[in-house]
Amino acid sequence: MGAVRIVIAAGLAAAVSLSPAFATPAADDLEGQARETWRETIVRASVPERGCFHASYPGNEWQRMECSVAPNVPYVPHSGAITLKVGDGVDYAAEVTGLMSASVGSFPTVTGVISEKEDGPSNYSLQLNSNFMSTAACDGISGCMAWEQFVYTSDYRRAFMQYWLINYGDICPSGWNSYSTDCYMNSAAVSAPKQVITQLENLKLSGSAVENGIDTLVFTTETDAYSTTGEDSVVDLATDWQASEFNVIGDGGGSNAVFNKGSSITVNIEVTDGSKKKPSCGGRHAGTTGETNNLILGPCTASAGSTPSIEFTESN
Repeated sequence: MGAVRIVIAAGLAAAVSLSPAFATPAADDLEGQARETWRETIVRASVPERGCFHASYPGNEWQRMECSVAPNVPYVPHSGAITLKVGDGVDYAAEVTGLMSASVGSFPTVTGVISEKEDGPSNYSLQLNSNFMSTAACDGISGCMAWEQFVYTSDYRRAFMQYWLINYGDICPSGWNSYSTDCYMNSAAVSAPKQVITQLENLKLSGSAVENGIDTLVFTTETDAYSTTGEDSVVDLATDWQASEFNVIGDGGGSNAVFNKGSSITVNIEVTDGSKKKPSCGGRHAGTTGETNNLILGPCTASAGSTPSIEFTESN
């Protein structure tokens, strides 16, 4: 399979052509800006077809790679318990009045983050999560809610989508795993190297959905991008996607990511809903995932424009 070109912003080539021997602080700044431009572009870039892909800075081509198997670990829905930690329902989400087709999560400012641990150092997940939805995937079962997560797991070094049918019942459909009265399954995963927590500011995660088509995940690091796809019909995300939660939290099973004291992280969630209207922050209990971190939410603001978004800070 040949490489597939994507469009990268003009001027990037000039920014990366400087020889290291002539690098200056100004040149370093230009290089950093060029990498950010590349990340901002490729995290929104469509892949040509179903499958798994990889691209490297400053390249402008998606290269097909072998898909891998996602870990059989549930990234659980929130429990409804009251907590002061971020996660387990305590989180903001970018909410729109219509339907969104895509969302991008990033960390534009990170200060004081030296370490993070769960069962080991830099074990965490990035999750971009939908709202709980009433879609055809529930097959008419009363009380059932569909849910989709776009996940990067640092411990298992994979990125994939996890699908849920919440309150489906004691017997799950063929191919689904049981979790109490819920059911979950994974898309194909794309392998992505472990990223230490001090790289957080360079990480982005996007999800997109096309009705009767494919859902696409793109995960970017400082110099690489990884993508995988899945069928939208698994939970029919495109038919009821109205909110997007994004954060850095524990790596599955309701676990907790513990940051060092003095950590402060700014979270940005952009949405694509066919308008320039600002989304709402959804309140401090708009989150859907059950994983947590040990930070405390600050205030949330929303912005309109070509990339409508919400932004908030969490710190300890």
